[in-house]
Amino acid sequence: MVKTLAFTLLLFTLLPTANAQVDGKLYFYTENFPPYNMSASGRAFEHKGENIDGLCTEMVKAIMGQTDMEYIIKLRNWDYAYGRVLDNTHHGIFCTTYTEDRAPQFKWVGPLTRNLWTIFAAGDSDIEMDELEDARGKKIGGYRGDVMTQYLLKRGYTVSQLDSDDLNPKRLAMGQIDLWIADRLAGPYFASQQDVEGLKPVYSFNKTELYLAMNPDTPDAVIEKLNEALDAIRDNGMYDAIEDKYGL
Repeated sequence: MVKTLAFTLLLFTLLPTANAQVDGKLYFYTENFPPYNMSASGRAFEHKGENIDGLCTEMVKAIMGQTDMEYIIKLRNWDYAYGRVLDNTHHGIFCTTYTEDRAPQFKWVGPLTRNLWTIFAAGDSDIEMDELEDARGKKIGGYRGDVMTQYLLKRGYTVSQLDSDDLNPKRLAMGQIDLWIADRLAGPYFASQQDVEGLKPVYSFNKTELYLAMNPDTPDAVIEKLNEALDAIRDNGMYDAIEDKYGL
């Protein structure tokens, strides 16, 4: 009888902990990478979700709106955020590119959206592309050390590199380069910051999917809830509305 009572008390002790694991507060980190994630006021760091904007941020907020779980979003630099998430359960980072190397390091919610490597031409350009090979022999603006620039250089394309991508839209508009390689969404954002409008995406390739990556010790029940909430915003049209807002 004493053993039975002790066992029953143990069960009641453990039950609240299990519930807390499922419904406990979640902590999300992101970085400044417009227009996917960004400070609404242009600051380097943000402590509150209402001050953080962007496509992926809106997706995460929409997902959480379908759940009863509490959450906090903070904007930090990528290395800090990545380390925090790896070291703490109930912590996640977005938007994170899914790769085979990263797959076992996290539990995954998504995809939240996708990005595309894109070749841009000036608004008045008559350049058309059906395949990447059509850029062969043309001068392509690129960002030194960037993965997209390295991809083109490795395949023998002519890339005019700068230490900052900020000036490439202006160079394209002025005819100093024929094309510019950038992210499908981030490219137009950079261009608008330089008061360059009307650039044309003439070819996109190498689509990658972006996720919310959660610490691997986060309970499966939490991950299931989040993915079910993602399914819900796909079904109710909110997912498409957010992507449309950002031009996808």
